[in-house]
Amino acid sequence: MKPQNYENHSKVDPVFHVGIALSALITLILTITFFVKNVGTETLLSFVVLLVVITLILVGVRLRTYALQVQDRVIRAEEQFRYYRLTGNEMDSRLSLKQIIALRFAPDEEFPALVERTLAENLTPNDIKKAVQNWRADHHRV
Repeated sequence: MKPQNYENHSKVDPVFHVGIALSALITLILTITFFVKNVGTETLLSFVVLLVVITLILVGVRLRTYALQVQDRVIRAEEQFRYYRLTGNEMDSRLSLKQIIALRFAPDEEFPALVERTLAENLTPNDIKKAVQNWRADHHRV
């Protein structure tokens, strides 16, 4: 695995981003086509099929959102604990969740100073990631 940095830290999961998303899009298009062609003759079936497909897509999107929210909470807890371990102080509550998530890429040596700089300059998550000198990889995010 090549070293992670700002340019390559985004992760694409081929099974989800290509396979599942593309299948869902094709299924939705076919379902809409079925609905348009058959709503006059098979009204109930057309509505049920369309409703089931839309429901399944919404469930999939929501489950993905839940997984990301759980990861965000775990990252926040880990980074707050890491800040406490390194400084003996609690992390400032003015930091947004997105800023904390971006700070996870900073190694221990840079982390406390980058937290202070983020607070002083109100750095965006992108600015935080760009400011990291020695990238601390996160290969577990999905």
